[in-house]
Amino acid sequence: MFVQQLGGGLAFPFVARTSWAKSSPNEVVRHASFGGGGMAGSDLGNISSHKNVLIAAVAEIDPNRRRQAQQRFKSAKVYADWREMLEKEGQDLDCVNVSTPDHMHACMGMSAMQMGLHVYGQKPLTHDVAESRALTEYAKENKLMTQMGIQIHSSTQYRTAVQVVHDGVIGKVKEAHSFSNKRWGDSNLKPNKKDPVPEGLDWDAWIGPAPYTEYIKGYYHPGQWRKRLDYGTGTFGDMGCHIYDPTFKALGLTYPISLRSEGKAPNKDNWGFDAKIHYVFPKTKYSEGKTLPVTWYDGGKRPPENVTSLLEGKKLPGQGSVIIGTKGVMLIPHVGMPELFPKKDFADVEIKKVEGESHWHQFIDAVRGAGPEPSANFSYSGPLSETVLLGGIATRFPQEELVWDAPNLTFKGNKEATALVQRKYRKGWSVKGLG
Repeated sequence: MFVQQLGGGLAFPFVARTSWAKSSPNEVVRHASFGGGGMAGSDLGNISSHKNVLIAAVAEIDPNRRRQAQQRFKSAKVYADWREMLEKEGQDLDCVNVSTPDHMHACMGMSAMQMGLHVYGQKPLTHDVAESRALTEYAKENKLMTQMGIQIHSSTQYRTAVQVVHDGVIGKVKEAHSFSNKRWGDSNLKPNKKDPVPEGLDWDAWIGPAPYTEYIKGYYHPGQWRKRLDYGTGTFGDMGCHIYDPTFKALGLTYPISLRSEGKAPNKDNWGFDAKIHYVFPKTKYSEGKTLPVTWYDGGKRPPENVTSLLEGKKLPGQGSVIIGTKGVMLIPHVGMPELFPKKDFADVEIKKVEGESHWHQFIDAVRGAGPEPSANFSYSGPLSETVLLGGIATRFPQEELVWDAPNLTFKGNKEATALVQRKYRKGWSVKGLG
């Protein structure tokens, strides 16, 4: 075991401890999962495929998924309550994955890190901007191994796209455009109804630190929560961290200077559709000009004709990015190898493929001390998540330019927007450093 023993029971807030150490080649990492089905099931499958991993525990709130997890991982102890899992198993664990609805990411991830556990956290890193900053800073200060679940980040396709920009193949970047045709929103208000909670489902615990709401069959759990303001983060939160990632990495982006949404605002319950969000980032060593414009489109919104015409008749994929440089243009399909335009200018240019690797194994090897720090660690993916979540805030203020003061986590001159950066946790769910 890499972790030090922690005497007594677990109580919020936790006491931090550091756990990283070098391992012997055959050392087994004891891993636990927050979530047992859906994305958690996928993460568990990939993490457990590492020969040095034992799935020791799973916390799953849904009784059907609990049964499935127990059948799949016979040696794991399966819990309905993630807090009980940490209390009883935490001192014997090395690392966890947090693969639950967005509103639970921060409290679970921070609670695990405050026990000295390394964290693989699904995207977006958190539901709120301030939560992402808190997790990022805590992980760095305590030298914990972290990785956000943007697995394509470690693929040949995205790593190659990043290298193309870094090698100067398309010159200095003038602007970038990223898009997704997904539509995680709902123009209707929440139904005024209440349904019986399914047997074995602790609805209060599903809500966790978020504002309480009555159970409505099929409206939140298991798959529709992404549309709801208090629990999900819309299309942008779902796909933004994936699709922005190669652009973010390639251009060396951190925090935006300002942003402006042209789409329709969400209603009081649900995210809207068809976002178009203009970001302005500081100049980087890969960009041309004093600032760098990057635009996001989702749903029915797409890059304009003056951008698509640069692709010489090639149809835009449903999701991806277009990066415009001084020497040429790169299309990055989600998920596909980058393509360069104009074709005639790059006819003799061979794109050098960068070998991909397992995003999950990269994390486990870092936990074991058998590999470098993961490439999508929270120091990288925290600012990426913040950028995405800032876009969600911008959609609530159509046509307003929001000027972002990153060091102070505030919007200059806009108290209403700043109030959305961090929300207060529901009573009984506070975690030290959050909410």
